[in-house]
Amino acid sequence: MDFTISPEIAALRDRITRFVDRDVLPVEADRSTWDPHENIGDEALQTLRRKARQEGLWCLQLSPEVGGLGLGKIGMAVCYEAMNRSIFGPVVFNSAAPDDGNMMVLEKLGTAVQKARWLAPIADGGVRSAFAMTEPAPGSGSDPGMMQTWARRDGDDYLIEGKKWFITGAEGAAHFILIARTSEDARRGHTAFLFHRDDPRWEIVRRIPIMGPEEHGGHCELQFNGLRIPKENILLEEGHGLKVTQTRLGPARLTHCMRWLGLAKRCVEIASEYAVCREGFGVRLVERESVQMMLGDLAMQIEVGRMLVMKAAWEIDRGGFAQREVSMAKIQVANLLSKAADVAIQINGARGYSKDTILEWVYRYARQARLVDGADEV
Repeated sequence: MDFTISPEIAALRDRITRFVDRDVLPVEADRSTWDPHENIGDEALQTLRRKARQEGLWCLQLSPEVGGLGLGKIGMAVCYEAMNRSIFGPVVFNSAAPDDGNMMVLEKLGTAVQKARWLAPIADGGVRSAFAMTEPAPGSGSDPGMMQTWARRDGDDYLIEGKKWFITGAEGAAHFILIARTSEDARRGHTAFLFHRDDPRWEIVRRIPIMGPEEHGGHCELQFNGLRIPKENILLEEGHGLKVTQTRLGPARLTHCMRWLGLAKRCVEIASEYAVCREGFGVRLVERESVQMMLGDLAMQIEVGRMLVMKAAWEIDRGGFAQREVSMAKIQVANLLSKAADVAIQINGARGYSKDTILEWVYRYARQARLVDGADEV
């Protein structure tokens, strides 16, 4: 097992770090550039995306054939952590969820025609995408066997009826991957479809209010009232929807962890910088053993999370699925992110609780980490 970082990946990480420090963090610090949902506004985003393209830092996860850098999972782990030292980093480099996972599964499983139509516009940054699988109770959440959205054959087409819920990015998405039931078969009863936002007979019922800051396009509830999808828009083939789901969600869980490590590291940086300069009773906070223990424990937990991520990345790069390793990393890093934000707020005191830093943003955002793409208990 070799986690050695090549000189090329190390150099790329350093370039990303400089870009984030020089270009992204100043935008993050200027709340006038934010949108109403606490994400980066479109004007600032497009400016930074143009710079990222010009500097060759675009779509690290995709092959050069579709405009990416062709990194393996170990290289992605190193670079994703560096880019997400800013809350706005991933979307600037076109490596944010859900587009990140959607692009990777389309590149791996799509036909040449599907890649040209559905993948290329996302990779180019011209459109966003969403993955529509989760349903409201009593439909499928973590258990796809409970799915109640049906795709029924009508000649060479399929008609979709049902509801989806908490679909990230749906409000701003143009391209959708939809998982629907096509039979009662437990293993081959699901199929993955591709559809466009302009297709008729479906709607966004609402953008669901959440406790934390929102992704671009929010988290939405969808209603399907006979959406017609031609058979050529099936990803893989009928009955292989669970394979599509696992091909997408495994790496997506891992890339979440890669990014969350960057956020946890940023929380420690903010806490450490404050502890060095803040004094109380004639002693700097950093000189107090209790604070040293808090920061030291976070540093250890970040290293543990990083090793779990790297082990899973190494296994995937060798051709494995790394289901156990990805699950371990997901639980460790999701919980670490919440702890890092909480400890950093505690060290910063009222400053951490205020909006003068991003700590309260991360604290609210982090609660979803233990739920998205599979709860801890699953």
